[in-house]
Amino acid sequence: MIHHSHRAFQSGKLHCILPSLPQNSAMAVSVSVFLGFFVGLVVVGLASSKKFDELFQPSWATDHFLYEGELLKLKLDNYSGAGFSSKSKYMFGKVTIQIKLVDGDSAGTVTAFYMSSDGPNHNEFDFEFLGNTTGEPYTVQTNVYVNGVGNREQRLNLWFDPAKDFHSYSLFWNQRQVVFMVDETPIRVHTNLENKGLPFPKDQAMGVYSSIWNADDWATQGGRVKTDWTHAPFVATYKGFEIDACECPVSVAGVDNAKKCSSGVDKRYWWDEPTLSELNVHQSHQLVWVKAHHMVYDYCTDTARFPVTPVECVHHRH
Repeated sequence: MIHHSHRAFQSGKLHCILPSLPQNSAMAVSVSVFLGFFVGLVVVGLASSKKFDELFQPSWATDHFLYEGELLKLKLDNYSGAGFSSKSKYMFGKVTIQIKLVDGDSAGTVTAFYMSSDGPNHNEFDFEFLGNTTGEPYTVQTNVYVNGVGNREQRLNLWFDPAKDFHSYSLFWNQRQVVFMVDETPIRVHTNLENKGLPFPKDQAMGVYSSIWNADDWATQGGRVKTDWTHAPFVATYKGFEIDACECPVSVAGVDNAKKCSSGVDKRYWWDEPTLSELNVHQSHQLVWVKAHHMVYDYCTDTARFPVTPVECVHHRH
């Protein structure tokens, strides 16, 4: 089927709409964008939904879930956190959830949104929102696991308060790149470097997950600030659940899923369009701005932890 959308990194009307720079960016970027149309080509994807129960199900602590119309709230107290998972697994496409994080004193708490496959050699793309004391900014930690190996942490502070309103957090994934986005602004890119001998996550279907839990042994200021349970319950609020990706049967082998979810002579998936094989100029400028003004840690530059620069850091363009 043809899926119609106006979201970035999506070829719904057979073109890609590009996000703008954050409103308070001091950077002025003038970019002419060519929006190509693909004629006579069937672009297929999975129609997305904004309803939680059509795509997801509680995975633990159902008594810490609260449903209020279109809103889902997950609670953390000194008894338990809570989490949910997708009903299906996916390979390639885009996943978006709108989240309003814990307000006020959120020190010690972690709210996570991520994709992951199963098993010890799993692949995983992580957003982790690390709480802080009142008045101090959230830290967003991202990580990428490939064949069970992670240690690719990056951390940044956002250009807005993520606890005051809903913001969209997205993962875009195809055979060329994984892109982490906040309100359609790319904040991280993990590029396919198989030509340099590095594995890339493209052979395992992944579920979509989110949870809130206590991690005061490390989450806030290196674990120096603990969770103040007098402020519990800590509540993360969700809405706008969207998945536009290739759904994969759990019982099917990874190589068959990869073939099923890749474009061929008989079908064309929107995420395989050549324009989505890398960031365009405008998006590259956005990413440069984010790194220059908001990044606070990058494993690629941590020489104490990695005396030898990780190979992907040498070759990544972004």
